[in-house]
Amino acid sequence: MEGRILNNDQDNQDQQDHGSTEEPNRSVQKQRKSFSKHVIGGVIGILVVLLIIIGVMGYRYFDNATQPYNSKDNQVVQVDIPYGANGKKIADILQSNKIIKSGFVFEYWTKAHNLSNFHAGYYQLKPSMSLAQIAKALNKGGSSEPIQSSSGRVLVVEGSQITTIAKTVQKQTDFTAAEFLALMKDQSFIKSLAKKYPQLLTSSMNAKKVRYHLEGYLFPATYEVGKKTTLKQLVTQMVSKTNDELTPYYAQIKKSKMSVQEIMTLASLVEREGSTTKDRRLIAGVFLNRLDAKWRLDSDISVFYAINSTKSTLTAKDLQTKSPYNLRLNLGYGPGPFNSPSLTSIKAVLNPAQRSKDYMYFVADLKTGKVYYAKDAAGHAANIKKVSKHNEAAEK
Repeated sequence: MEGRILNNDQDNQDQQDHGSTEEPNRSVQKQRKSFSKHVIGGVIGILVVLLIIIGVMGYRYFDNATQPYNSKDNQVVQVDIPYGANGKKIADILQSNKIIKSGFVFEYWTKAHNLSNFHAGYYQLKPSMSLAQIAKALNKGGSSEPIQSSSGRVLVVEGSQITTIAKTVQKQTDFTAAEFLALMKDQSFIKSLAKKYPQLLTSSMNAKKVRYHLEGYLFPATYEVGKKTTLKQLVTQMVSKTNDELTPYYAQIKKSKMSVQEIMTLASLVEREGSTTKDRRLIAGVFLNRLDAKWRLDSDISVFYAINSTKSTLTAKDLQTKSPYNLRLNLGYGPGPFNSPSLTSIKAVLNPAQRSKDYMYFVADLKTGKVYYAKDAAGHAANIKKVSKHNEAAEK
């Protein structure tokens, strides 16, 4: 009996101990569930706030991107949309040209408004235009070639190279330098000009290893560029002007036994070597004397063109540049002109001065502009020394 009573007491104690363990466990579980709910609620709250922020920012970005790139900028930008360009490509072109703020938004916006049936061509667009205005223009279609949308003028300065003229055209018109240079390589266009002006351009078209067949044939003058003037029309004006200026001299050129290309080449050297009419005629005489004697023309102007540089001085390496245009290395005229010469320089080649004096050398004093001439190497060396001493004295 005694042992049984003890066992019952033990059982009761065990039950009491077990009950006291379960109660704390339930309390902990409740606390944990409550904490989890708070954490999940907090995370959801943060996510909701983030989604709201992202939504607001996204709306603001989208709304901003649908506005004009710059409502105050009415400067015309000519944009070329190539054939086969899809919506994304067109949007990228517009964004890179700073016509729209976002190519992605433009593409989405046009699709949403069923305005994605765009055409290839050249377009005159402005940063101040709305997406609707831009889309309408692209749906209407552009021009097949670059076109001027406003009146302007292009000044071709005497002695300008085609690369320089390209930059001038870009500054003073809606056409880009790249479009201008591309046209200078457009053989079908060049051939059409040669057909229209055969006396002027035939010898240029027959020349080999020419960088630009129209180099030297874009006459120095001011050209009016009206609304709807195309780039081809502008260049045709320049070539036509050259033809008009040379027409009175074609018979004389034929008698000289030099081609138009050779005349223009010498004139382009004379243009840059001399500054006065007198010196240009004398320098032309020196070049012609050298050609008759089968000497190289040795003009630094040709080297600058060969290396395609406008730097002020030449290095020994520059002088050895392997190029048909480098007349320090090659005999004769080279492929063609180095710039667009003035009529004064062209006439100097046709009417050189004092050839009977057999001048074979010349050197210019860059400080004073005076040019010294010599018949032989000794006289030329003396002239160089004279110029050097004069410059040293001037610097002191």
